[in-house]
Amino acid sequence: MERNKSIRFQNLLLDYSHENDEDARHRIEDALWKEYGMEYAVFVLDMSGFSLLTRKYGIVHYLSMVRRMQLTSEPIIESFGGSLIKYEADNCFAVFREPLSAIRAAMALQHAFNASNVLTTEDFDIHITCAVDYGKILVVENAECFGDAVNRACKLGEDVGKANEILVTKDAMDLVPAGADIRCTPLEISVSGINISACAIEYREQGV
Repeated sequence: MERNKSIRFQNLLLDYSHENDEDARHRIEDALWKEYGMEYAVFVLDMSGFSLLTRKYGIVHYLSMVRRMQLTSEPIIESFGGSLIKYEADNCFAVFREPLSAIRAAMALQHAFNASNVLTTEDFDIHITCAVDYGKILVVENAECFGDAVNRACKLGEDVGKANEILVTKDAMDLVPAGADIRCTPLEISVSGINISACAIEYREQGV
């Protein structure tokens, strides 16, 4: 059943690209959003230092760290109500029903890796960047996700964020209840021609 949904998704995309009639294209696009569209908080985790660590210690060394990241991150994401979408290289993609849970998961992950780094030598320390956005996206089989919120979270997590940072778009932060006590520093970011209003979460002194 899930595979059938994936095949239908790909076929609809092909139908869209082959269709010359604008109204027919709109109908196909509407069908895609109706069948696969969902509103989620999108969470992206990126491990820091890939190029440097790989050149210094080799790809096997870094892949072993990626595997540790995977084993640590999945249960924490799930404990905050998130759904893992996929691991891709040293990235993790997940979705949450609302931004607050995604932010709290990001905080928990930062604390978890900082704690584990106390027990490892520096060459095996794991440092991550987390990013969160919110919006309507296309989700296929809980294995792939596409949309502006995914793109912006990727930009923040992979291109902008530094080790140990949690970056959240203003759109996502606007949905966090005032009583949640999430402190942040506002940022205006421009990356790849895209301007993003965001903030950096202040988590180091907070409980999780």
